[in-house]
Amino acid sequence: MATVHDPASPGESEPEPQSDPQSGDTDGGTNGPGDPTAVFDEQRDLLFGVAYRVLGRAVDAEDAVQDAWLRWREVDHASVRDPRAYLVRVVTHLAVDRLRSAQHRREAYVGPWLPEPILTAPDIADDVALADSVSFGMLVVLETLSPLERAVFVLREAFGFSHAEIAGTLGRSEDAVRQLARRARQHVEARRPRFETDRSTQRDATERFLAAANSGDLAGLMNLLAPDVTLHSDGGGLAKAALRVIEGADKVARFLAGIAQKPPPEPRTYLASVNGRLALVVTSRGEPHSVFSLDVVDGRVTTIHVQVNPDKLHGLHDIARVGDPVGPLP
Repeated sequence: MATVHDPASPGESEPEPQSDPQSGDTDGGTNGPGDPTAVFDEQRDLLFGVAYRVLGRAVDAEDAVQDAWLRWREVDHASVRDPRAYLVRVVTHLAVDRLRSAQHRREAYVGPWLPEPILTAPDIADDVALADSVSFGMLVVLETLSPLERAVFVLREAFGFSHAEIAGTLGRSEDAVRQLARRARQHVEARRPRFETDRSTQRDATERFLAAANSGDLAGLMNLLAPDVTLHSDGGGLAKAALRVIEGADKVARFLAGIAQKPPPEPRTYLASVNGRLALVVTSRGEPHSVFSLDVVDGRVTTIHVQVNPDKLHGLHDIARVGDPVGPLP
């Protein structure tokens, strides 16, 4: 599994699919069978990007991409005029089916559900829309959409597919897709988290947060946190975490101070691009232990997502290689 994901956005290096995934040429696309493995590998990052945004779990997204590969391997490649569109269609359907089957498990989830973090290329922040679409806050909002609404939103808003192309991908009418897109956009816009797009401001706030948490400086934390800050922690019943969202600067600061007083064995903290934002990744004895992702607005932290579920940290094993060491804990 790739450890640093950098899904290409349409219009940069990849042609957009036709509405009928098995007919029609594409401008600059791959036409004809070619080498099936090479053709698939050219689309792998895009396929993972779509599947991950629909599912919110890297392991499930990788499984969907692998299933798409198995289907691609068996198809008559000579009959596929637009491999990219065909593969997007396959992986989208696989992701939607997986999401539907996972929903009942998420309803019974212990405590807040957060997405599985992934390491992302630092320059993803240059594309604000792409970075936002993979952020913790956005993926949590996308959990409140129906599977079809989520797929439409991801294809339209994150990757720029047209309504006609999405209709072909999902096997729906264009009018139906427009309605799904409108409903999803309105729903998301009403809940979309605000965040600071300037990377230097993010880094400054994150480093000040780390320093205050390390020293147990409650006053420093209080000054950094917005009055209505919220903290969401996901242990999944497998690690110690708050079972409810913590609200308010005082309660959040005290919770963080308590974490700092009980560090894991042999802790190290790294600053890295996680889900399109700068985040703190804590390791214990060289293995990923937790992730702290901050939403910063006007220099103050408005939301903190803490992922400590060990089943959701597999994508961070390369953190010592790609991260910037910044401290022993929080």
